[in-house]
Amino acid sequence: MKIEKITENKIRIIIKPEDFKDKNIDIREVLKKSTTSQTLFTEILDYAKKEIGFDTDGYKVQIEGFSSLDDVFVFTITKILSPENEKIPSIQKKLIVKRKHINPKNKNTIYQFENFDIFCDFCKLLKDSNQINLRGLAQTSSLYIYKNTFYLILQNINTEHKSINKFYSYISEFAKNSPFSETFIQKLKEHGSIVMKKSALTTGIKYFAK
Repeated sequence: MKIEKITENKIRIIIKPEDFKDKNIDIREVLKKSTTSQTLFTEILDYAKKEIGFDTDGYKVQIEGFSSLDDVFVFTITKILSPENEKIPSIQKKLIVKRKHINPKNKNTIYQFENFDIFCDFCKLLKDSNQINLRGLAQTSSLYIYKNTFYLILQNINTEHKSINKFYSYISEFAKNSPFSETFIQKLKEHGSIVMKKSALTTGIKYFAK
């Protein structure tokens, strides 16, 4: 089990199949609203509190998760503050589980990363997974910065690529999908700055996936 702190109120947990071996957990039940999933999430929150001090006592908690084809689970856990930024009684703690559905059909797409560190985190996940072969996935991948936001442009995507579903599942936890348009591409070229002109993903994995 790997834990990463994104912000003071958000963390990411990556769980591999071997992490379930000693728990008698049916991994197919994890993303369902079941007693099994609630128990597992409670254990995860206790682990996060112990390891990095991510204390959810008195907060509502939102958990967004997905599973890849090789049954690796990625959970993003967010503490939800009340309008007054005050804790709510612990008895009201609620786990809200959302599963993201990926339906990759477009030949071209753009993903928006909040900062370069998050892009590097995504590259590191790709490197560590050893399950995605990027060769032939997209003809070009470029990275631009515009108004302090990083944009990954993927063009001429092979929608039949064997790793395409897993790739989109992974990237959805790190970046926001933006509609592809030639007008926006031109805006990036004119008003933004190119960070990696081509092969942005393989370059990111090689040099920044630490």
